Amino acid sequence: MAHSHSGPARPGGASALPVVTADELRRHRRALQKLVWVLIPLAIWTVVGLIAMWPGDISSSVNPDVAGYSVPGVTYPTATITGIAEMSCDGLSGSTPGVTDNRCATITATLTEGDDKGLSVSVPLTDAVFSSGTKVGQDVKLIRVPPADGQPAQYQFSDFSRSTPLLLLTLIFAAVVVAVARWRGFASLVGLGFAGFILVKFMFPALVAGANPILVGLFGSSAIMFVVLYAAHGFSARTTTALVGTLFGLILIALLGWGATRWAHLTGVAAEDDYVLAAAAPNLRLTSVVMCGIIVAGLGVLNDVTITQASAVWELADGGDRSGPHASRRLFTRAMRIGRDHIASTVYTIAFATAGASLSVLLLIAVYDRPLLQVLQTEQFAGEIVRTLVGSIGLVLAVPLTTAIGVAVVRASNAGGRGRARPEPVDEDEFEDLEPALGERTEKPTEDEKALDGPATAVTQTRRLRRRPKDEDDFGFADLREPQEKGTGQQETGQQGTTPTGRRPS
Repeated sequence: MAHSHSGPARPGGASALPVVTADELRRHRRALQKLVWVLIPLAIWTVVGLIAMWPGDISSSVNPDVAGYSVPGVTYPTATITGIAEMSCDGLSGSTPGVTDNRCATITATLTEGDDKGLSVSVPLTDAVFSSGTKVGQDVKLIRVPPADGQPAQYQFSDFSRSTPLLLLTLIFAAVVVAVARWRGFASLVGLGFAGFILVKFMFPALVAGANPILVGLFGSSAIMFVVLYAAHGFSARTTTALVGTLFGLILIALLGWGATRWAHLTGVAAEDDYVLAAAAPNLRLTSVVMCGIIVAGLGVLNDVTITQASAVWELADGGDRSGPHASRRLFTRAMRIGRDHIASTVYTIAFATAGASLSVLLLIAVYDRPLLQVLQTEQFAGEIVRTLVGSIGLVLAVPLTTAIGVAVVRASNAGGRGRARPEPVDEDEFEDLEPALGERTEKPTEDEKALDGPATAVTQTRRLRRRPKDEDDFGFADLREPQEKGTGQQETGQQGTTPTGRRPS
């Protein structure tokens, strides 16, 4: 995400970008180093926790006779529907009870893989599956039970094959993200892939093995945030501020989730699948699922809130007056005005997202003939309410914490100095529309241009930034560059710390 920075207006309406002095750059580096010293123990804690709690072989923690999907010899081959014959649902297992006009079907399907490839089999479909739009030519997944006692292999319907739509939607999503956000979008996708790896390879197996859910959630979530935030937003003081706020917010949510789960007596048993899970993973405590789920649910909202709030502090600091004894208080107050608006919108965003994900459960409110308050106290609804409220409390408290950290870093970067805090590198894509008209400047500035004493225009700054290596601008490594020695940058900084002024665009 690119951020533009504006400075004092020059005659003619051109926006100016103040030059960062060597003293300001040193202050900024010192402030960043302080943040890094805060992150070092957190990073060590995360790495050591991942290594110590990384699950090995969890096969001894799974009961395959209950899990069903892991029964030895059972496979799930793909088949193509070649025929459909409607039939009555009377006596068919799995049909919707209490419905008199439902219609079921028997499909004929040809196996396209597995030991019996090319074999045609017939399997029944319940009314819910058949009414979803079953057609000849569709691919389905079958359950193949291996032959036993001289009997042939048995086949049952498992599910529709959804590989094609899932793959295409994933490719479209990735293409849209990269096309709009470019390198930042690609880096976000890499971070998302890492998050999936931690969830599938660390957090899920560790919970099944019976590990502590709070530690699993904190170690896994912290590792995800370290990679995701820096991959998507670059290495800079702004991102580091957001990361510190996110990690402390995660710790707060973990503690609140642990206390709320015990206080509300949430057992984690709310549906039939929970009983299956408990029987298939005897070492797993279902309350662990609730606690770890609260932590993971807070990841997305915390990331969004802290990054936005850190950016708000830096953007407000760019054009604000930060001199005087009350500058930090003014900056904090202005940033919190933005934070309050973000809190207001994010709180109901969480509520709506939870309602959409749990709509089938929430619809039972209209079905149960019981008072609303009684229904909301049942395990099904209470678990969702606690998860939403704990996540909302965590993100609300993360806003002032992140704001305070950002203000402290900005003040440390520019305490008593003129100008502004070191900006995030300007994304060169913001000025692509100007490039055809401006072109690359190769001639020396004219005498008239030299006579214009003052800060360089945004266009001249953009030309200079275009000559920097692209990887520095994208990841913010320019923040850590040593200032140029006096004499080597005279042509660029001039005698008063400014650049020669380019022609303003017409």
